[in-house]
Amino acid sequence: MMMGMSSCNKDNGKGGIMDNGKYVRYTPEQVEALERLYHDCPKPSSVRRQQLIRECPILSNIEPKQIKVWFQNRRCREKQRRESSRLQGVNRKLSAMNKLLMEENDRLQKQVSHLVYENGYFRQHTNNKTLATKDTSCESVVTSHLTQNPPQDASPAGLLSIAEETLTEFLSKATGTAVEWVQMPGMKPGPDSIGIVAISHGCTGVAARACGLVSLEPTRVAEILKDRPSWYRDCRAVDVVNLLPTANGGTIELLYMQLYAPTTLATARDFWLLRYTSATEDGSLVVCERSLTNTQNGPSMPSVQNFVRGEMLPSGYLIRPCEGGGSIIHIVDHMNLEAWSVPEVLRPLYESPTILAQKTTMMALRQLRQIAQESSQASTPNWGRRPAALRALSQRLSRGFNEALNGFTDEGWSMMDTDGVDDVTISVNSSPDKLMGLNLSFANGYTPVSNAVMCAKASMLLQNVPPALLLRFLREHRSEWADNNIDAYSAAAIKLGPCSLQGSRIGNYGGQVILPLAHTIEHEELLEVIKLEGVEQCPEDALMPRDMFLLQLCNGMDENAVGMCAELIFAPIDSSFADDAPLLPSGFRIIPLDSNKDTSSPNRTLDLASALEIGGSGNKLSSDRNNGSNTTRSVMTIAFEFAFESHMQDSVASMARQYVRSIISSVQRVASALSPSNMNPNGGLQAQMGTPEAHTLARWISNSYRCYLGVELLKSGAHGNESVLKSLWHQSDAIMCCSLKALPVFTFANQAGLDMLETTLVALQDITLDKILDDHGRKSLCTEFPQIMQQGFACLQGGLCLSSMGRPVSYERAVAWKVLNEEENAHCICFMFINWSFV
Repeated sequence: MMMGMSSCNKDNGKGGIMDNGKYVRYTPEQVEALERLYHDCPKPSSVRRQQLIRECPILSNIEPKQIKVWFQNRRCREKQRRESSRLQGVNRKLSAMNKLLMEENDRLQKQVSHLVYENGYFRQHTNNKTLATKDTSCESVVTSHLTQNPPQDASPAGLLSIAEETLTEFLSKATGTAVEWVQMPGMKPGPDSIGIVAISHGCTGVAARACGLVSLEPTRVAEILKDRPSWYRDCRAVDVVNLLPTANGGTIELLYMQLYAPTTLATARDFWLLRYTSATEDGSLVVCERSLTNTQNGPSMPSVQNFVRGEMLPSGYLIRPCEGGGSIIHIVDHMNLEAWSVPEVLRPLYESPTILAQKTTMMALRQLRQIAQESSQASTPNWGRRPAALRALSQRLSRGFNEALNGFTDEGWSMMDTDGVDDVTISVNSSPDKLMGLNLSFANGYTPVSNAVMCAKASMLLQNVPPALLLRFLREHRSEWADNNIDAYSAAAIKLGPCSLQGSRIGNYGGQVILPLAHTIEHEELLEVIKLEGVEQCPEDALMPRDMFLLQLCNGMDENAVGMCAELIFAPIDSSFADDAPLLPSGFRIIPLDSNKDTSSPNRTLDLASALEIGGSGNKLSSDRNNGSNTTRSVMTIAFEFAFESHMQDSVASMARQYVRSIISSVQRVASALSPSNMNPNGGLQAQMGTPEAHTLARWISNSYRCYLGVELLKSGAHGNESVLKSLWHQSDAIMCCSLKALPVFTFANQAGLDMLETTLVALQDITLDKILDDHGRKSLCTEFPQIMQQGFACLQGGLCLSSMGRPVSYERAVAWKVLNEEENAHCICFMFINWSFV
């Protein structure tokens, strides 16, 4: 509160007294009234301030100007407090990070000392001692095996012994030298990083470790991490088979855990585990786990059909209370996923510690940080949904996709016979539990139109395509692979109605409107609603098509993240969009098989017109442009779900197979265009340079401009086909061509034109001229169009237009001219927007 810097005259306790015309002293009642308004409206307008004075007689002695100053000072103090709080948080995080780094340094020094000692010891004994003769008899081998791996006692006392042993081995990995750790590629410690992440090198199985700081209490952290299905998307279930308390106040749990298979080419995994929760002498909380194998005198878990039994080596969480609040967390995941059981091409998925770190270890830290951030924020995001509800929606999408992909028989899925080709697998689910969720939307009186669910799924190997780049293209250019008629068929089961959508930032990609709902704090997961306009969902919609809405989850769009799985999962939603709305998830999952990174820029322009439309003309780049060191492989899995009536099973299965096969063909075409052999630092220019059509069009544009306006369009010296096209492409003014149709559509644009429209050469052809012009621009063009066709050109006044993303663009002036072909016939109309910029 702003206080007077010197004494002021008393005014019978009314307060608000001016002091030398500079300062105002407010009474507590006045401050309380101002504070109430501040919480409702931190930046009131002059009208609102006048209204406040009228409504609060206690403020009548204060001038509106002084109230304005009070609000300015109040906002400034609020900003200073936020900044101070942020800096204090960063300071605490840096202190904790420094402590972690010092511990890591001590560990490495101990490891170096240990290795130096072992090296000297072995050198000494190698020279002075001969190796003992090996006994290769069968009896000796059996005796040695039993001595090294005796059956473990699984009685309560034996389980406690196993638990204490697990605790010791886990701590030696979390803070000791039991595993050789190397820094995770692409992960650098810092105040804004998720934590210190390391992966194993040269140990049994695969292991990953992470250290981080979160602003949650240790008991809350343990509660979240133990609920593995809530944050580990590949976890199908964790069942507690038995629970035993220990004398030291801890607990021993016997768990059975199942993990989904990430692709149709692999089998799901399960684990029979012991989990030990206890507190250490320094007040830290420890949750450690390991597989129970080779046990006696206790319960055992027999093998389960359609699952491969994996092994978890000592793993877990060390949670230490942090000074000033919060927790320092050490996470260790160490598994043997039995890579022998999958095809050889997929074994990197099960032998890569990098993939384990991304999918499991770092996911646990992200969940903790997300919940901590949500707890510290009082405001709710768009749509009035709390962050926990949005996380639950994304979890349901991911889980539903995994369920359809795996098709477990205990959930009601059964396989259909193939049509003679094994590329697409069809499974059907008619169980009441599966359909109960779908029929929720028919409580309003509609009759259910489906009594079964079908899933068509397939997997394919991709060569030399960055998963993140391919996923972004599939997200932004849905029309390249999707069929709206099929989407409408799926949506009919949900009975979509009109839906009122709100969103703070709306993106428009080729006819689909994207409304973001929520990001994770690392911005690696995006939950959004897709609005597809004018889709016929049923016969009665033929005269008046409706808008259709999809709930969509995007993961792994960062090209720089090593080992990151890329996912695009979506499902039709009904008009209510309730938190328990029925969902039929479909989509794509792209998993990298190699650790090599594509070193090209993640912001490459997706100029794929050459490869997508005229790729068959033989205009391939020379092989020396393709750097083999960047070659990567990934496996893409596609799964699409359809609700249907059981008597239509055969026809729906035929449609589903054909649809998925068409998607596979489209993805292969796009992937070929996106591969580094077709991409280069010049964006789409290099691909265009090899096409005669592009050179010809550039020459026509330049010649027609010179003919009608009497000046050169391009800089002097631009001669020859290649030079003309190159100069046109790099022209600073936005140049774009429109077809001569009743509804003109863009057919070509230079780099500045693509930047101005915020699109690519592929998506450019989905944009009509009327979509980018405002009312004034459309009227002006209608007036000038006859002149363009008769005289050949027209100069247009400056104004505003819209990009494909809906952003306003201002331009100083524009020129339109008729482009003539070799026969002097009108080929198209070219526009040049001069001195354009985003408003």
